[in-house]
Amino acid sequence: MHLIRTREAQLTLAILAVLVLIAWRFPGFVTPGNLANVFNDTAPLILLALGQTVVILTRCIDLSVAANLALTGMAAAMVNVAFPGLPIPVIILGAVAMGAALGAINGMLVWKLSIPPIVVTLGTLTIYRGLVFVLSDGQWVNAHEMSAPFTALPRATFLGLPVLSWLALLGVAAFMALVRYLPLGRSFYAVGGNPSAAIYAGIDPGRTQFAAFTLSGAVAGLTGYLWVARYQVAYVDIAGGFELEVVAACVIGGISIAGGAGTILGALLGALFLGIVKNALPVVGISPFWQLAISGAAIVIAVIANGRAQRRPGRQILRKEAPA
Repeated sequence: MHLIRTREAQLTLAILAVLVLIAWRFPGFVTPGNLANVFNDTAPLILLALGQTVVILTRCIDLSVAANLALTGMAAAMVNVAFPGLPIPVIILGAVAMGAALGAINGMLVWKLSIPPIVVTLGTLTIYRGLVFVLSDGQWVNAHEMSAPFTALPRATFLGLPVLSWLALLGVAAFMALVRYLPLGRSFYAVGGNPSAAIYAGIDPGRTQFAAFTLSGAVAGLTGYLWVARYQVAYVDIAGGFELEVVAACVIGGISIAGGAGTILGALLGALFLGIVKNALPVVGISPFWQLAISGAAIVIAVIANGRAQRRPGRQILRKEAPA
């Protein structure tokens, strides 16, 4: 019974219920091949949700992840056009390093200047989006300008799944190991759960938040390359509004906005839930433009559910003196 009450179990049941309802009208949606395609479509959201999870665990939030993705993706595409013979691993490492640097800027502003994370990342979101336009001069980078190896990697298949899907699965495994076995991962929970106690335990909250932002930025940089290479186009408004879906995936997955609570598995299930809903909307005849409204409603409902689940009645220590 306790297992059923966990957010992960509830999300799993919700995903199965959605699939059953869709299969009742459209059996082709739940075929293994189509479900593999749905997972592959959701892979960028899963990767960004992993990075966002560790940020939220430290009582912060990163609204610039989609802008980071856009800037690093555009830079990777333009480097490939300028130097078509440059090895793809070098371009990927450059995108990851650039994304990590952009994330580190967020972390440094939060750490050293004590600016609220939502204010910092709203500002850098606008700056990074502006830099995409400045870097590209408003021009697109299209498929015929990109080299074949650049666009082939995310689409290459291994054991029946595209490399993009495998990278999402490896990311989930890596982040699970991080939060479970490494001191940095446990520090994320300690800082988010009780910053004062973390200080007494020798953990620097600011430094830990800086590390979380940098890690989130690195993942966004990798996803920037994968996004551009998979869709074979880079333009100014890449992944516009995608940060809302990333936050929604985390919150739906049970990651507490107050910090210190949540699991990587929950973030994965939250992303899968949104991915299935997004892919199912056209199938059932609903406009995909409802996706943003659904994501926003899901955030509100999940925050309310998280708040109710975390509210515990306090133990009464002192009792009022009985009247004479």
